[in-house]
Amino acid sequence: MKDNNDSLSPQYEASLVEDSIYSMWEEKGLFKPDLSRKESFCISMPPPNATGTLHLGHATMLAFEDVMVRYNRMLEKATLWLPGTDHAAIATQSVVERKLQSQGMAKPREELGREGLINQIKEFVEISKGTIRNQIRKMGSSCDWSREKYTLDEDLSKSVNAFFKAMYEDGLIYRGDRIVNWDPNMKTTVADDEIEYVEEKGKFYYFQYGPVVIGTARPETKFLDKVIVVHPEDKRYKKLIGKEFDVEWIEGKIKARVISDSCIDMEFGTGAMTITPAHSMVDFDLAKIHDLEIRQIIDFDGKIRKDVSKEFGGMEISKAREKIVRKLEEKGLLHSIDEKYLHKKSVNYRGKGVIEPQVMKQWFIDVNKKTISWKGKERSLKEVLQDTVRSKMINIMPDRFEKTYFHWIDNLRDWCISRQIWWGHSIPVWYRLTEERYKKFTSYKDVSSYTLALIGGEEEIVYSEEKPTADGFWVRDPDTLDTWFSSALWTFSTLGWPEKTVDFKKFHPTTVLETGYDILFFWVARMILASTYALRRDGLKEEDCLPFKNVFLHGLIRDKFGKKMSKSKPETCIDPLDMIKKYGADALRLSLLIGSSPGNDMRLYEEKIAGYRNFINKIWNISRYVLMSTEVVNSEPIPVTNADFWILSKLNEVIKDVTKGLDSYNFSLAGEKVYNFLWNEFADWYLEVAKIEGNKDTILRHILKNSLKLLHPFVPFITEYIWKISDFTKRELISEKWPTTLKVVGKKAFMGTIDLISAIRSERSYFHIEPKEFVNVVIRRGTIKDEQIVKKLARIKEVKTDTNYSPEKGDVLVTTKTCDIYLSLGNVIDIDAEISRLNKNLEEANKGIIGYESKLNNSEFVKNAPAEVVKTNMEKRDELLQSISKIKQKIEQLNLKNNE
Repeated sequence: MKDNNDSLSPQYEASLVEDSIYSMWEEKGLFKPDLSRKESFCISMPPPNATGTLHLGHATMLAFEDVMVRYNRMLEKATLWLPGTDHAAIATQSVVERKLQSQGMAKPREELGREGLINQIKEFVEISKGTIRNQIRKMGSSCDWSREKYTLDEDLSKSVNAFFKAMYEDGLIYRGDRIVNWDPNMKTTVADDEIEYVEEKGKFYYFQYGPVVIGTARPETKFLDKVIVVHPEDKRYKKLIGKEFDVEWIEGKIKARVISDSCIDMEFGTGAMTITPAHSMVDFDLAKIHDLEIRQIIDFDGKIRKDVSKEFGGMEISKAREKIVRKLEEKGLLHSIDEKYLHKKSVNYRGKGVIEPQVMKQWFIDVNKKTISWKGKERSLKEVLQDTVRSKMINIMPDRFEKTYFHWIDNLRDWCISRQIWWGHSIPVWYRLTEERYKKFTSYKDVSSYTLALIGGEEEIVYSEEKPTADGFWVRDPDTLDTWFSSALWTFSTLGWPEKTVDFKKFHPTTVLETGYDILFFWVARMILASTYALRRDGLKEEDCLPFKNVFLHGLIRDKFGKKMSKSKPETCIDPLDMIKKYGADALRLSLLIGSSPGNDMRLYEEKIAGYRNFINKIWNISRYVLMSTEVVNSEPIPVTNADFWILSKLNEVIKDVTKGLDSYNFSLAGEKVYNFLWNEFADWYLEVAKIEGNKDTILRHILKNSLKLLHPFVPFITEYIWKISDFTKRELISEKWPTTLKVVGKKAFMGTIDLISAIRSERSYFHIEPKEFVNVVIRRGTIKDEQIVKKLARIKEVKTDTNYSPEKGDVLVTTKTCDIYLSLGNVIDIDAEISRLNKNLEEANKGIIGYESKLNNSEFVKNAPAEVVKTNMEKRDELLQSISKIKQKIEQLNLKNNE
C-alpha cells in the first residue's frame, strides 16, 4: 500500500475537510473555464436576493446546478457557472426600512431622505452579500467567483440603460396613464406576477341600484359609479340597454345609464354590475372601450378621497365599508348579504400589502407593438415569447409547464416597469419643468409616494443618464426600474453586453436555466423577452438571441408530511447551514437530488439527510479498504473470473446509465444508479468476492477510481478528498475526465451465483439460522458455479450432487434459474420446534385474515370508509395471504410433504 495511511482515519469528518477542499479549488482557479476548448457549457446562476441567508430553495438550485457544471467540466467543455446577487429592490428596501423602524425611526424615508436611506441600504447589502457568498461556498458550488456580478454593478447599470434607451427609441417603452397594482403599505406599484392571491371568507353585498340589483364585494368604491353594464344577450336586462334614469345612491341622486358588453358573466351575481374604472383592471378596460370617465376614489394611502365624499373622505376603506353599507341599508337599498363569499385577495408577495388597483402615470413596456424582425416577420414581444417555446427553440422541462407558460403569455398585459422606491436602477429620463412646478416637485420629502403624475401636465422628456446641459429646471424621474427589468438581462448583461466581449461570444446563449417553477413568469419569460429583443436588434440570428436553450424547473421543498415549510412554523423548516454543519454538504446535496423529479415538489426531513450521511460514510469505508489493502498499479484491469467480468460489466452499465441520466437532466436516476452500484454490487458483493478469490488489486482500484469520478458531481467534497490522498493522478478530481467504458462482456454467469447465494441467505434468515452455523447442500438439478464463493458467502459446509436425491426430514428446497438444491437444516435447527413456531404464525395470520375479510365483505364499510383506508386494508389482507401460503409451504417441506 503506497497511499497516505495517515489520511485514512477510521472516520470521515466532513466538517474538518470541506472548507479546505473548497479553498484549494478556488485558489487554484479550478472553477474558471478553459476558453481554448471548442464546446462550451454555461449557467447563469439565478442571483439570490442580497437581503438574507441561504434557504432550501437556494440549496436545491445550487445542488442541481453544481451537478450539471461539474459533469460538463469533466466532459472537457469550456464550463462557466457565473455567480451573482440581485439588489432585489422592493424586498431589500422593505427589510432595511423595517429594521430602521424597529430601531425607533418612524418614517425612514422622510427622516433620512433619498441619499441617506440608500447609504443605509448599501451598508446592509454589503454585509448580506458576504454572507450569501460564504453560504454558496458551503454548498460546494463550483462557480467562477472572478466573474461574479451584482445587478447594481456599474457595468450592469450601463447594460440596463442601454436596453431602456433601445426600447424607448423603438417606442416599446412609453409613459402613460394606465391601471396598475398599487401597494398602499410600501407606496409603490408592483407587477401582475408579483401578486399572490390569498383566499379568504368575506361578504358579498347586493344593492338596489335603480331598476336593477347589483352585487359587489367593495361598496366603498361605488361612489362615482354611473354606468351599469350587462351582457347583450341577457334577457333580463335587454330592454334597459341604452336607457338612462335617476338613481338614489350613497350621497344622493345620480343619473345612471345601462350599456352592454359580452365580457360580462351572466351567471355571476345578478348579471348586472356597475363600473369602477379607476380601481378594477376589468372595469378600466371596459371604460377605455366605451369611452367612460375614469376618476380616482381611493387615494394612495388606501383612504377614500376627500374630494369624492364629504362624509366618508379621509376614512380608511376597511372602516368606510361598513358605514357605507349601513347608510345604504337605512335608505332601503340593501337587498341582501352573502356572508360566505369566498374570494381571492390580491397581496404584494414582497411587502404583503393588500393591492389597490390605481390609474397612474407610469412607465410601461408595450408587449403588443410589432417591432422585432423575427423569422421573416415583424412581431411583438408577446408573439416572440410565444414562438420561442412553441417552436421548441427553448425547451421547458417538464413540458407540462408549457401550458402554464402559454396561459400567462397569451394574456400578457403591458409591463409596468416603474417603482416608487429609491433602491434600484433610476429611470434614465429627465424632465424640464417650469420654475413654479420645479419648486413644488422639490418640496416633497418623499417623492416616491406621489410620483410625477401628481404634479400634473406634460413635461419635456429627455432620455439621459446624466443631467441635460440645456438651460432649464431639470429633474430626474424619481422612480426606479422594476427589479425584474435588470434581472431580465442577466444572461447577457453579465457577459458584457452591449459590448461583444469574448465571454459573450463564447457563452451566449447559455446552455440551461435551472430554477423553481414558481418563478416561471417572474423571471424566465422576462429573460426570453429581453434577450430576444436586444440581441435581435443587434442583428444576431434568431437562435443566437435566446437567453438559454433549456429551462429545467425544480419543485418546492416540503416537510416530511408534504406541508409547505413556513417561517411561522419553525418545526417545519430546515436550515441548510445547520444540516451542513451536522451532516456535511455532500449528504445534504444527495438528499436534495435523489428522489427529486423535474417540476415536482419533494419532501425533505432530517432523517433523510442523516441517511445519506451514512452513504458518505460508506464511500469512505469502501475507499479506505481498497486503498489500504491493495498495491498501487498502473495497468488496465484484466478480468479472469466470473465475478471480474460481472463487476466490470456492471461498471460499464452504470457509466452509461449515469451519463444518460445527466444528459437528460434526470439527476435522481443518475444518482440512484451510482449509489446502488457502489453500495450493492461493489461493496456488498464484489468486495466480499475479492477477499475470497484474491489478486484483485487492479480491478478494485479501477472501480474505485471510476466510481469517485461518477460520484464527484453529486458529492464533490468527499470524492475530492479521497482522490487527493490516493495516487490515481496528480490532477485534482474536479479537473479529471469523465469515465469511459471498457470492452468487457460476461456478467450473466455470476448473476446465477448471486441469485443462489441470495436465495440461500433468505432461507437461513427465515429459519433464524445463526451466521456461525454451516449447512450442507445437495444439488438435484444443474450445477453450482463459483462454488468456493457460494460456500463462503452462504455459509455452506459440504456440497453434494445427486439427481435422484430423496429429501430427508428438515431438508428445504431452494430453486433458482440455474439449479435446484436442498438445504439440510436438521443439524442446525430443532425441526419440531420450528414447525410449532410456524403453526403459531399460521394461526395468527388466519385470525388476521378473518378480521380483514370481515371489513372488506361489509358493504357499508367499503362504501363509507375513505378510499385510502379500504385500499390499505386490501393490501394488508393480500400480504397476509402471501405469508400464509409461504408458511404452509415451509411446514410441508419440513414435514417432508410434497417435496417430490
